[in-house]
Amino acid sequence: MEFTGRITADAKVSTVKGDKEVVNFSVAINDRYPPKGSQETKEFVTYINVAWWMGTGIAKILRKGAIVTVSGRFYANAYNDLSGNAKAGINCHDSEIKLVHSKKMEAAASTAPAVITEPVEDLPF
Repeated sequence: MEFTGRITADAKVSTVKGDKEVVNFSVAINDRYPPKGSQETKEFVTYINVAWWMGTGIAKILRKGAIVTVSGRFYANAYNDLSGNAKAGINCHDSEIKLVHSKKMEAAASTAPAVITEPVEDLPF
């Protein structure tokens, strides 16, 4: 699946068992619709937790506020928090990231999106 949204916080690199590294970040998708028979527009936000396993170099450009298009495999995560309350989240194992807009791109006046599909350790921008 593919979706576009805004990164909610700077990406973080985590080390998991077996010394594997993963880049984690969250994307907010804003949506709005007019309910039937209503003049007002309803707005809501969906948050998706994204995991990128193909190299940590990309974490440098995945900054809060950047707009990205993400392609990957979705799955739901249901769990109980420390208080025993049921919680759930939408997660994505990412296979491609397109940087649509960021402050760095704005400063460089770049118009073409950057597409990342392979491990990247030293990004050119």
